[in-house]
Amino acid sequence: MNGVVVSLPEGYHPSDDEPFMNERQREYFRRKLFDWKAEILAESRETISSLQTETVALADIADRAMSETDRSIELRTRDRQRKLITKIDEALRRIDDGSYGYCEETGEPISLARLDARPIATMTVEAQERHERRERVHRDD
Repeated sequence: MNGVVVSLPEGYHPSDDEPFMNERQREYFRRKLFDWKAEILAESRETISSLQTETVALADIADRAMSETDRSIELRTRDRQRKLITKIDEALRRIDDGSYGYCEETGEPISLARLDARPIATMTVEAQERHERRERVHRDD
């Protein structure tokens, strides 16, 4: 990161009418990714706190089973979010190195709408679809 703080106008949203991945767009996505990461980390802290306080021994076997199921689901969710944080960190690195917003397969710009919906996207929709078709073919072998 170059250390320069880019101010965004109130309600700014990236537009196709401006140069792709200009400073404002990069700052917009940087903030979006940081906010998403902060939200995930806050949820994670809540989960840890809740798991630490819910160590009450339940006498009823059905209650205990339900509690264990809930705990297992929560831990799987947290594991997925841990992996998501890794992808968010990778996207932030791409913003810093200038490769963010460009398809890792074709080098073409990823649409702003796709990046807004999935800021960790690394491929255009078309490249992602080709990738998923190839995966399905190989998985079926």
